[in-house]
Amino acid sequence: MELSDANLQTLTEYLKKTLDPDPAIRRPAEKFLESVEGSQNYPLLLLTLLEKSQENVIKVCASVTFKNYIKRNWRIVEDEPNKICESDRIAIKANIVPLMLSSPEQIQKQLSDAISIIGREDFPQKWPDLLTEMVNRFQSGDFHVINGVLRTAHSLFKRYRHEFKSNELWTEIKLVLDAFALPLTNLFKATIELCSTHANDASALKVLFSSLILIAKLFYSLNFQDLPEFFEDNMETWMTNFHSLLTLDNKLLQTDDEEEAGLLELLKSQICDNAALYAQKYDEEFQPYLPRFVTAIWNLLVTTGQEVKYDLLVSNAIQFLASVCERPHYKHLFEDQNTLTSICEKVIVPNMEFRAADEEAFEDNSEEYIRRDLEGSDIDTRRRAACDLVRGLCKFFEGPVTGIFSGYVNSMLQEYAKNPSVNWKHKDAAIYLVTSLASKAQTQKHGITQANELVNLTEFFVNHIQPDLKSASVNEFPVLKADGIKYIMIFRNQVPKEQLLVSIPLLINHLQAESIVVHTYAAHALERLFTMRGTNNTTLITAAEMAPFVEVLLTNLFKALTLPGSSENEYIMKAIMRSFSLLQESIIPYIPSVITQLTQKLLAVSKNPSKPHFNHYMFESICLSIRVTCKANPDAVGSFEEALFMVFTEILQNDVQEFIPYVFQVMSLLLEMHKNEIPSSYMALFPHLLQPVLWERTGNIPPLVRLLQAYLERGANTIASAAADKIPGLLGVFQKLIASKANDHQGFYLLNSIIEHMPPGSVDQYRKQIFILLFQRLQNSKTTKFIKSFLVFINLYCIKYGALALQEIFDSIQPKMFGMVLEKIIIPEIQKVSGQVEKKICAVGITKILTECPPMMDTEYTKLWTPLLQALIGLFELPEDDTIPDEEHFIDIEDTPGYQTAFSQLAFAGKKEHDPVGQMVNNPRIHLAQSLHKLSTACPGRVPSMLSTSLNAEALQYLQGYLQAASVTLL
Repeated sequence: MELSDANLQTLTEYLKKTLDPDPAIRRPAEKFLESVEGSQNYPLLLLTLLEKSQENVIKVCASVTFKNYIKRNWRIVEDEPNKICESDRIAIKANIVPLMLSSPEQIQKQLSDAISIIGREDFPQKWPDLLTEMVNRFQSGDFHVINGVLRTAHSLFKRYRHEFKSNELWTEIKLVLDAFALPLTNLFKATIELCSTHANDASALKVLFSSLILIAKLFYSLNFQDLPEFFEDNMETWMTNFHSLLTLDNKLLQTDDEEEAGLLELLKSQICDNAALYAQKYDEEFQPYLPRFVTAIWNLLVTTGQEVKYDLLVSNAIQFLASVCERPHYKHLFEDQNTLTSICEKVIVPNMEFRAADEEAFEDNSEEYIRRDLEGSDIDTRRRAACDLVRGLCKFFEGPVTGIFSGYVNSMLQEYAKNPSVNWKHKDAAIYLVTSLASKAQTQKHGITQANELVNLTEFFVNHIQPDLKSASVNEFPVLKADGIKYIMIFRNQVPKEQLLVSIPLLINHLQAESIVVHTYAAHALERLFTMRGTNNTTLITAAEMAPFVEVLLTNLFKALTLPGSSENEYIMKAIMRSFSLLQESIIPYIPSVITQLTQKLLAVSKNPSKPHFNHYMFESICLSIRVTCKANPDAVGSFEEALFMVFTEILQNDVQEFIPYVFQVMSLLLEMHKNEIPSSYMALFPHLLQPVLWERTGNIPPLVRLLQAYLERGANTIASAAADKIPGLLGVFQKLIASKANDHQGFYLLNSIIEHMPPGSVDQYRKQIFILLFQRLQNSKTTKFIKSFLVFINLYCIKYGALALQEIFDSIQPKMFGMVLEKIIIPEIQKVSGQVEKKICAVGITKILTECPPMMDTEYTKLWTPLLQALIGLFELPEDDTIPDEEHFIDIEDTPGYQTAFSQLAFAGKKEHDPVGQMVNNPRIHLAQSLHKLSTACPGRVPSMLSTSLNAEALQYLQGYLQAASVTLL
């Protein structure tokens, strides 16, 4: 695409259409942009629009499109074409920083993100002048520019907070510190001075405080991995200023908004984080400053109001105290009983209260509430911080703290009992306190794993939790119901099993609650209980114990999906999946109604898939229905195909990218259930599965390969007779996969199925070409993964077509090639093969080469006979060689950038491991002994003499053992 006005105009029109709410206009525009994004100059056209367009909407749209384009395409992936040409890359890097700095804030943020994405790949090696260019802008004195630089630096350096330590990382951080630490410190001091100069100018203070927040964030990132020498030397400057900012209160910076945190709150929150970092990681160096920070932060906590805008500040301040109180050498600060009482009374209890804002979230923004409360994304809520502080204090002062709180819990429960409808929040706080006191260690999978011995959990459960859940109405006091259900969930390992069994019908009942939070928690609690393990690794709750509740459980779960706000509730769908998995054949009578409801749901959500977890569990539930029913009645597979194929066809025709990999997995499962030939409905689809466009998306590859394998296993003869013209297409797929390091193993899965199942005549003409392709790949890029797959393939070929055929095909490509493959690949590499079935295939294949290949006995290949036997005994007896050469770092398939749906494996569509050798050979060691005996009968004397001259003693000893076990001798 040229940089022309006409192209700018076209692009403007299409960008406008992408904002249209009507999908008929929006989708084609998105497809058009997708189709041109590979063209040269496309990103430069977007940047030009962003700079020159007169319409603000277009500027913003161009900036977002540009950022997403960079996100998808900038990373260069090995084996894949470079999606942005070099000249575009150079032009982008040359122009983006000045453009970002001169753009309005909304656009500056997008471009700043784009710079950090590019920086993650190119900085510092391929973009050495980025830092200098940024630091030089500090001199400009223009805070719009300076904040642009700081924002970009923040998005570039914040990854230092979670990167693993490595030499590359140290080198990069050192380079950044050398260029950035001094200018940042000078900017910090200058900005603070400007704050006192402009103390009465509200608009100037806003800009300056935005800078201070970014500077404080950068301080955190640059100090996270280790304490840099520069910051240690300048600690006085930083800490004194941080301390004075913590105690600062400027009326001009206070906001009227009760929800949104103002600049002052955000800055103080970040300073609390910075102080906590130093207190935790560099406590020795930070010691002189600690007491004044503790005092300042304590005062802050006692004087800050309950409004939502202070939440982040309060939670970070509490987290600071939590991190200090669990360090042994700060213990003395908290030892005094009065201090503990004061912390409990003034900090913990007030911050555990359920506020109006929480109530609002509970009712009107339940999804966010659930995410924070259940999934622990409540890192910055007051309650979570107060909970962490309780845990921190309990580390050294468990007895006194439990004592202080028990008093609070009892008085709160008494308040509640006086007038439940008015005082229910007291009980909520009491439950929360008990939970935070009792839980010392918790995991998502097992709930609480360590509990405070001083709290009687079962007694509290029976006296205070169960009565709420047993009350006649599932809709009164929804917050307390949710608390009670969450209590069961959290303490499921501490509460005895009989109490859990009493709870199950109560939970099933609460699936009907109107409150989204309550019925979601009920579903989640059931799902967690169903996964608990009892003795000998069976589920704690058995299908027999659930028998009386099956009907009401399934009815209520599916009904819950029709409640307002829960039509795509992932917790309910996960509970459906888990119920099917636990109940197994007990669900069969309900399958006709269940599968109808699942397919209707599938059809509805396929119009606009937006909840990936929900979708995943829905497909898992479909797979379970199929598995459970067809295990009892294999012929039922037809009725599932009838129910599902209409929806599947629609998904494939409308190209619903998110669902296609799932559809292929369910189809594989169904096809594998068929015992005889492939039904014609599948054969009609076969040609479409070979279309190159389907194979472009990485997420489609694993399920499509499995589906093609199912076609080959069930219908190789049909394909050979009725679709022989499609065999080149099948091999074309293999050729594409084998060329990619990420997907070559999938190519081998497909090839192995072709070799194993297709009638030999149908692939004769292609065989030599297949081997040539494999050798080309071996020459170009030989990786451990490829070698392992290649070894399994040649041994499978040998089992299928015979050892002589293997030797002949190698030597027809190039004379003496067979010997080279034995010497350079099979003998030295066979130890790397992993997996029971794979090892068995290789053992049987090598046994055939040793004992059924005449050229091994009387040509120049004979010298390889003993080393090959030695390697085979090594495969049996030595540990697997799992070393990988240093220069080989595999690209993780999931890492490939782009907006393609990643492949998600369905656990319940799992494929049984297939053993192509099967019953033919049960024990490969005995098979080797019997085959050697047969060979020695055919040429007496030869085998023992070859063994005695060159097989090492240890291997010979193992071999004697195999011969004894098989009761044969060598002649």
